[in-house]
Amino acid sequence: MRIERTELLEKLKEGMKSPLIKVIIGIRRCGKSYLLFEIFYDYLKSIGVEEDHIIRIKLDELSSAGLRNPIKLSEYIRSNIPCDNRKCYVLIDEIQDAVKVLNPALLDENGKLLDGVKREEAYLSFHDVLNELINMKNIDCYVTGSNSRLLSSDLPTEFRNRNYNIEVTPLSFKELRQVYPDYQYDELWDEYVTYGGMPLAVLNSDSHAKQQYLKDLFTGTYFRDIIDRYRLSENSAIDTLTDIIASNIGSPLNPGKIERTFDSVEHSGITDNTIKNYIGYLKNSFLIEEAKRYDVKGRKYIGTLSKYYFVDPGLRNARLNFRQIEESHLMENIIYNELVRYGYSVDVGKVEAWKYDPQTKKSVRVNYEVDFVVNDGDRRYYIQSALNLDTNEKLNQESASLKEIDNSFKKIIIYKGYKKPYFTEDGIMVLGLYNFL
Repeated sequence: MRIERTELLEKLKEGMKSPLIKVIIGIRRCGKSYLLFEIFYDYLKSIGVEEDHIIRIKLDELSSAGLRNPIKLSEYIRSNIPCDNRKCYVLIDEIQDAVKVLNPALLDENGKLLDGVKREEAYLSFHDVLNELINMKNIDCYVTGSNSRLLSSDLPTEFRNRNYNIEVTPLSFKELRQVYPDYQYDELWDEYVTYGGMPLAVLNSDSHAKQQYLKDLFTGTYFRDIIDRYRLSENSAIDTLTDIIASNIGSPLNPGKIERTFDSVEHSGITDNTIKNYIGYLKNSFLIEEAKRYDVKGRKYIGTLSKYYFVDPGLRNARLNFRQIEESHLMENIIYNELVRYGYSVDVGKVEAWKYDPQTKKSVRVNYEVDFVVNDGDRRYYIQSALNLDTNEKLNQESASLKEIDNSFKKIIIYKGYKKPYFTEDGIMVLGLYNFL
């Protein structure tokens, strides 16, 4: 079955207007290669691009092993560019699989570095290939990569700001409807909140096979990549850390708090600095996202606790062997993912207020939590996630933090259901989850 990723295709079509290298990033197995080599390739053919003007290279395939050498990769691309001066499209999958090689021009006849050449400056890598392509007339280049550091600290200075980024995530709730068009909203939600949107899991009709596939992704792909990349000696700590975060989605965490959990569970001597590094590894692999805590009234970030969310609810559930499917926390995770998917900057909020305590007959300080502080340029939204709003008491409870915010930005409560949005007497919009998704 073909899953059309219309919104991502539109981003690629928009990218065609840019002379920069288009870099398609995202977690492994989320559909980057399919997007580029099937959906985008078919689009190019549909607008009249001829086959010999599309160069396709999949570096993770054995048949392309020799092209992981950047010199060979450059030679191959050059030899396949037509000589008619019409635009040629170069599509390279898993660009980070290209290796570093010593520049032969900097070696003497014995294979040693020339005098005065520093070894770290003598390597050629895929960055050199991309720099070459961006300077070639009539070449439009698209590459995929599975690590966010591909576009940050791993990029040399001379390549930064020369790439146009497109992030691919697992399937959204909306995209899942293509696979299950006959499902009612509640049925579709049950499927999504349990198994998520990793394409190969979605397309498998057997629930046991789905679960096993998602669990195997961690041990066979994600953890293996992290261990190899960062040269970790063993994986028990990163394994445990992932489980701790999975058990606490939507709850405030920091490395120190996680360290105490390690001590209580494993009696481990792991430090909070190591935990901070491991969290960075998980973020760089696109497995988790961090939402920082923001003081709404103080208009500043609070450098203590953050919240962490998984890129996919099915992957999160797989870490816990599908035992802790807490719908309210997963709903919050899914709302966060949807906001990020559409390019919003998302924080978690804190609102401080003073309330009269009839028992002590004094004013006491109360801290309220705002699930999401959402920024879009000069616009801002405050959003609460509520599994249900079945009583006035529940509505008042979910509205409490929003009513303490004394500015004119829109305030929204999202609850599970399908109902046209309406406004409370306090001007708060109440929106059904299925409408939102």
